[in-house]
Amino acid sequence: MTRHELTTVELRTYIVEDNATIRENLIGTLEELACINALGWAETENQARGWLSGHRGEWDLAIVDLFLKQGSGLGVLEACQARAGAQRVVVLSNYATDDMRKRCAQLGADAVFDKSNEIDALVEYCMARCAPSAPDA
Repeated sequence: MTRHELTTVELRTYIVEDNATIRENLIGTLEELACINALGWAETENQARGWLSGHRGEWDLAIVDLFLKQGSGLGVLEACQARAGAQRVVVLSNYATDDMRKRCAQLGADAVFDKSNEIDALVEYCMARCAPSAPDA
């Protein structure tokens, strides 16, 4: 019997969230539970667009709030449309209505999570993306 070593993928993650308390708690939770590596964060659409365009291919996951100090998470989603196939963008918002979920999907969001009651689902999403996998035999 051949033994394969399991490898955990570390998700290089960029956070777009203007509330410092939420951002810090989110980063702490996801780094502890879901093997993410927070590369940085932005509080505005322009900051996020600038970082994401300047670091193409250097991130695996972007977590985006819809309401920011300047601009909108929808603009960030729009800026991510040309991302690499393996890169994922998810929305984490208090405004995750059916219409907003549909709009986010149209702009290329891979998933939408409600801050008030879907944090566990976000953690599970991240855990699934960085779960150990055995190399091909």
